[in-house]
Amino acid sequence: MAEGWARFLKGDCLEVYSCGIETHGLNRYAVQVMAESGVDISSHLSKSIDAYSHIDFDFVVTVCGHANENCPVFPGKTKIVHVGFQDPPQLAQEVKKQGGDNNAQLDCYRKVRDQIKAFVETLPDSLHG
Repeated sequence: MAEGWARFLKGDCLEVYSCGIETHGLNRYAVQVMAESGVDISSHLSKSIDAYSHIDFDFVVTVCGHANENCPVFPGKTKIVHVGFQDPPQLAQEVKKQGGDNNAQLDCYRKVRDQIKAFVETLPDSLHG
Protein backbone atom coordinates (compact mmCIF):
# COMPACT_ATOMS: atom_id res chain seq x y z
CA MET A 1 0.00 0.00 0.00
CA ALA A 2 2.89 2.34 0.75
CA GLU A 3 4.33 1.91 -2.73
CA GLY A 4 0.92 2.53 -4.25
CA TRP A 5 0.38 5.74 -2.32
CA ALA A 6 3.92 6.96 -2.93
CA ARG A 7 3.65 6.43 -6.68
CA PHE A 8 0.13 7.89 -6.82
CA LEU A 9 0.73 10.96 -4.65
CA LYS A 10 4.45 11.63 -5.02
CA GLY A 11 5.54 9.94 -8.23
CA ASP A 12 6.48 13.31 -9.68
CA CYS A 13 9.11 13.98 -7.00
CA LEU A 14 10.12 10.55 -5.64
CA GLU A 15 11.64 7.50 -7.28
CA VAL A 16 9.80 4.73 -5.45
CA TYR A 17 10.80 1.10 -4.93
CA SER A 18 9.10 -1.40 -2.67
CA CYS A 19 10.42 -4.62 -1.23
CA GLY A 20 10.52 -6.64 1.91
CA ILE A 21 12.69 -8.84 4.03
CA GLU A 22 10.55 -11.75 2.75
CA THR A 23 8.21 -12.06 -0.21
CA HIS A 24 4.57 -12.87 0.53
CA GLY A 25 2.70 -12.23 -2.68
CA LEU A 26 0.09 -9.58 -3.29
CA ASN A 27 -2.63 -9.33 -0.67
CA ARG A 28 -6.08 -9.23 -2.28
CA TYR A 29 -7.54 -7.19 0.58
CA ALA A 30 -4.85 -4.54 0.15
CA VAL A 31 -5.63 -4.43 -3.57
CA GLN A 32 -9.34 -4.02 -2.81
CA VAL A 33 -9.05 -1.20 -0.28
CA MET A 34 -6.53 0.69 -2.39
CA ALA A 35 -8.90 0.42 -5.38
CA GLU A 36 -11.62 1.93 -3.18
CA SER A 37 -9.36 5.00 -2.95
CA GLY A 38 -8.67 5.08 -6.67
CA VAL A 39 -5.20 3.52 -6.53
CA ASP A 40 -4.58 0.38 -8.59
CA ILE A 41 -1.89 -1.84 -7.08
CA SER A 42 -3.08 -5.04 -8.76
CA SER A 43 0.05 -5.23 -10.92
CA HIS A 44 2.48 -4.74 -8.04
CA LEU A 45 4.77 -7.61 -7.10
CA SER A 46 6.18 -8.74 -3.78
CA LYS A 47 9.95 -8.38 -4.11
CA SER A 48 12.91 -9.10 -1.86
CA ILE A 49 15.48 -6.46 -0.94
CA ASP A 50 17.97 -8.53 -2.96
CA ALA A 51 16.26 -7.30 -6.14
CA TYR A 52 17.59 -3.79 -5.42
CA SER A 53 21.07 -4.53 -4.09
CA HIS A 54 22.58 -2.56 -6.99
CA ILE A 55 20.83 0.72 -6.09
CA ASP A 56 22.39 3.40 -3.88
CA PHE A 57 19.32 4.67 -2.01
CA ASP A 58 19.05 8.09 -0.37
CA PHE A 59 16.36 6.81 2.02
CA VAL A 60 14.95 3.47 3.04
CA VAL A 61 11.63 3.64 4.86
CA THR A 62 10.57 0.62 6.91
CA VAL A 63 6.86 0.41 7.66
CA CYS A 64 6.64 -2.56 10.01
CA GLY A 65 8.49 -3.69 13.10
CA HIS A 66 9.82 -6.88 11.50
CA ALA A 67 11.40 -4.93 8.64
CA ASN A 68 12.83 -2.37 11.03
CA GLU A 69 14.38 -5.06 13.23
CA ASN A 70 15.78 -7.02 10.28
CA CYS A 71 16.63 -4.25 7.86
CA PRO A 72 19.99 -4.93 6.23
CA VAL A 73 22.83 -2.47 6.44
CA PHE A 74 22.99 -0.12 3.48
CA PRO A 75 26.35 1.27 2.45
CA GLY A 76 27.12 4.93 1.96
CA LYS A 77 24.72 7.76 2.49
CA THR A 78 21.48 5.77 2.87
CA LYS A 79 19.35 7.04 5.73
CA ILE A 80 16.95 4.49 7.23
CA VAL A 81 13.68 5.90 8.54
CA HIS A 82 11.20 3.75 10.44
CA VAL A 83 7.52 4.64 10.36
CA GLY A 84 5.66 1.82 12.07
CA PHE A 85 2.20 0.83 10.96
CA GLN A 86 0.15 -2.04 12.32
CA ASP A 87 0.12 -5.17 10.16
CA PRO A 88 -3.29 -5.33 8.40
CA PRO A 89 -3.32 -9.13 7.92
CA GLN A 90 -2.57 -9.61 11.60
CA LEU A 91 -5.25 -7.10 12.62
CA ALA A 92 -7.79 -8.74 10.32
CA GLN A 93 -6.97 -12.16 11.71
CA GLU A 94 -7.65 -10.92 15.25
CA VAL A 95 -10.95 -9.39 14.14
CA LYS A 96 -11.91 -12.68 12.47
CA LYS A 97 -11.08 -14.63 15.64
CA GLN A 98 -13.46 -12.32 17.51
CA GLY A 99 -16.24 -13.06 15.03
CA GLY A 100 -15.78 -10.08 12.75
CA ASP A 101 -17.22 -10.38 9.27
CA ASN A 102 -15.40 -9.69 6.00
CA ASN A 103 -16.19 -5.97 6.12
CA ALA A 104 -14.83 -5.66 9.66
CA GLN A 105 -11.66 -7.37 8.47
CA LEU A 106 -11.41 -5.01 5.50
CA ASP A 107 -11.75 -2.09 7.91
CA CYS A 108 -8.36 -3.12 9.35
CA TYR A 109 -6.82 -2.60 5.92
CA ARG A 110 -8.72 0.66 5.41
CA LYS A 111 -7.42 2.04 8.70
CA VAL A 112 -3.79 1.29 7.85
CA ARG A 113 -4.31 2.44 4.24
CA ASP A 114 -5.42 5.84 5.49
CA GLN A 115 -2.54 6.08 7.97
CA ILE A 116 -0.04 5.30 5.23
CA LYS A 117 -1.63 7.88 2.95
CA ALA A 118 -1.30 10.53 5.67
CA PHE A 119 2.40 9.70 6.06
CA VAL A 120 3.09 9.70 2.31
CA GLU A 121 1.49 13.12 2.03
CA THR A 122 4.29 14.46 4.27
CA LEU A 123 7.02 13.24 1.90
CA PRO A 124 9.72 14.12 1.08
CA ASP A 125 9.97 16.80 3.79
CA SER A 126 9.43 14.40 6.70
CA LEU A 127 12.43 12.31 5.64
CA HIS A 128 14.82 15.12 6.42
CA GLY A 129 13.59 15.72 9.98
